[in-house]
Amino acid sequence: MLALLPRLRRFAAGLARDPARADDLCQMTVERALRSRDQWQAGTRMDSWMYRIMRNLWIDETRAANRRGQTFVDEEAGAAVGADGGQEARAMLTDVDRAMARLPDDQREAVLLVMVEGWSYKEAADIVGCPVGTLNSRLVRGRDALLALLGEAA
Repeated sequence: MLALLPRLRRFAAGLARDPARADDLCQMTVERALRSRDQWQAGTRMDSWMYRIMRNLWIDETRAANRRGQTFVDEEAGAAVGADGGQEARAMLTDVDRAMARLPDDQREAVLLVMVEGWSYKEAADIVGCPVGTLNSRLVRGRDALLALLGEAA
């Protein structure tokens, strides 16, 4: 489980779009996984199981926040995730972060799972709980939207 933390944090940062909320989401995921460890089946992929836990927690938290009338932090208020390099690299990463934040949730989730985390289409579809074809169309629309948004930023 410890080896999964960097990947889980990256996924949480992409979902939450706010470093503090991402850390909270990651912590809640680990807590739930530890409490529910008897539900994990030996011989199955723990990483997929934990991604599914995180995704479900994120959906629950988003719904609760919407009911309370709260909103996420504006995209400009976020810090660059994983910025490593000079000023140009940070500027490019900020453009990507802003473009990702503008994607609809389902497209952002597909892009994060497949293009950032490296999951196969089938694995990502299992995590999201949709057919592979649906995930594929979300990914294509998300990728196209990202390219268009990043073209605007240039």
